Amino acid sequence: MLRGNSGSGKTSIARVLQAARDRDLAVVSQDAIRRDILRERDVPGGANIDLIDTISRHCLKRGYHVLIEGILYADRYAPMLAALRRDHPGPSSFFYLDIPLAETLRRHTTRPQRSQFSGEQMCQWYRQRDLLPEGDETIIGADSSLEATVQQILRESGLTAAGDRVVSGPSR
Repeated sequence: MLRGNSGSGKTSIARVLQAARDRDLAVVSQDAIRRDILRERDVPGGANIDLIDTISRHCLKRGYHVLIEGILYADRYAPMLAALRRDHPGPSSFFYLDIPLAETLRRHTTRPQRSQFSGEQMCQWYRQRDLLPEGDETIIGADSSLEATVQQILRESGLTAAGDRVVSGPSR
């Protein structure tokens, strides 16, 4: 599981992780499901929550490692994420990108989707340290580079290199 505010680097990290794992890591993107497939706003009880759960469980059952990535507000997504962790027999790792608002706004100016939504909208969405209630997330700060973050996630989740088949759950 990889959570954090908009502009924190989740999608970039997920792409690098997926490339590092070759073809055994399924990336379940909240944005792809919520915005692209369902065209749904992020609301409590939204259909995307169940669909993320269903897709993740299906991929796990088929033998994939799963990386769920998104903002995934704790108050809306924690029950689903806790159930996935509880129901998965293998290890599960949760990571939270703790990036200050000013840095997410700066990063947004370099993103392809910078014209799709404004900095003002990002300010409305931003939640400082929106950690899951179980307190079992590794917090990664703004000082961690893309490469260092990817290596930390690979190491802590047990997914060290492509071809090293490690039974794992939602790599958070």
